[in-house]
Amino acid sequence: MRPGPLNLITDVPGFTVGNAVDEAAATGVTTLFCGGLWKAAVDVRGGGPGVRETDTLSPENLVGAAHAVVLTGGSVFGLAAADGVATGLSHRNVGLRLQSHSPAIPIVPAAVLHDLGNDGDKAWGLEPPYRRLGLETVDTAGVRFDLGSTGAGRGAMAGLVAGGLGSASVDLGDGLVVGALVAVNPAGSVYMPDGETFWAWPFELDGEFGGRRPAGAMPAPSPIPDDTKLARMGRLQAGANTTIAVVAVNADLSTVECRRLAIMAQDGLARSIRPVHTPFDGDTVFAVASGEQSLGEAGSRHLAVARLGSAAADCLARAIARGVHEARKG
Repeated sequence: MRPGPLNLITDVPGFTVGNAVDEAAATGVTTLFCGGLWKAAVDVRGGGPGVRETDTLSPENLVGAAHAVVLTGGSVFGLAAADGVATGLSHRNVGLRLQSHSPAIPIVPAAVLHDLGNDGDKAWGLEPPYRRLGLETVDTAGVRFDLGSTGAGRGAMAGLVAGGLGSASVDLGDGLVVGALVAVNPAGSVYMPDGETFWAWPFELDGEFGGRRPAGAMPAPSPIPDDTKLARMGRLQAGANTTIAVVAVNADLSTVECRRLAIMAQDGLARSIRPVHTPFDGDTVFAVASGEQSLGEAGSRHLAVARLGSAAADCLARAIARGVHEARKG
């Protein structure tokens, strides 16, 4: 297996990504844009999530699909970024039409991370920047985008180090492509006890996050590394930490199958962050499928979904390490 040509989620054909940053506030927004209304689902594992339109993606409900997915800083204020994206897409005539004379209605689910405690200026009064930033991502979207301290990862922390925006892809070699996009802001650590080797190191492809390997045996790690320092920094409180992500495939998945993909992709967080899914995290993973490649029927289809889910978990683990690696390089 190898990464796609860009080693980004946009190696899955049809997807684009837009980033926008407010440097004064040290925060930002990242949006994944679909090429239409594509099947989607979500899985929430953290104890303090901040989300929008996740019930819209429930398999028992009417739509079960999305035009775009927003990842953003700003906690509850950041949810307004999805308003900006929805307005921008509707202005471009992207969305559902319930009546011929009504505006287009885009389906734009979102998840937020908490970056309000960093050094940025949050004295925005009655006009937080997130709606504007969401609109900007509509204009900046493309297949190439920056990683690290940008977009939704601009104000993020990963334990005690800088978090960031990460992405990765894998070409499974039979026409199927899997990609991941993540804003990394967990209470847990992405590093092994040596402080240099990523927990995700077994899944690294082509030295994408530094090629560091463990040097000999290491002592058993503490269940919560540096918990005293984390508490002192205000990191151990509900909603203050989160890893939010999207995984994408080019297969013809149903909403139910997207849900299984999102569930399996959550294992990528467990492979790359320790601890994870705590009461302090809002860990949320969306899954989106373009429908380009057919998986066939019945038993062979179930096996294909299982393979895609396992690949999505590995891809997300790589994206998490890559996001922190790129942020620390910068």
